[in-house]
Amino acid sequence: MSEALWLALAAVLSVAGMAWLALAMDVHWVQVMGRPSHDAAGVPRLLRCIGAAALALSLLACLMADAPSMAVLVWVMLLAGAATSIALMLAWRAPALRLLWPWTRS
Repeated sequence: MSEALWLALAAVLSVAGMAWLALAMDVHWVQVMGRPSHDAAGVPRLLRCIGAAALALSLLACLMADAPSMAVLVWVMLLAGAATSIALMLAWRAPALRLLWPWTRS
């Protein structure tokens, strides 16, 4: 795969990972889903696990695209951009994040 594809994959994984980590928090879950709690007790833990896995895979994708010294810098910048974009999404278009966790009851 080309460097651009690895970096695009890293960006998508960073944004998805940050979104899943945000959804693991009760406050953001209510903002997005409109209900006061998660469907099951294990959902927040699962969201944290897949969010962390997505961020780790994002680092791996960055390492595939560049040399380690540059890859870590790019990854940290992607994390900052992803966190900012998810914060803005939660502020203005929170229900749009439902796409990242479609297994909830209406």
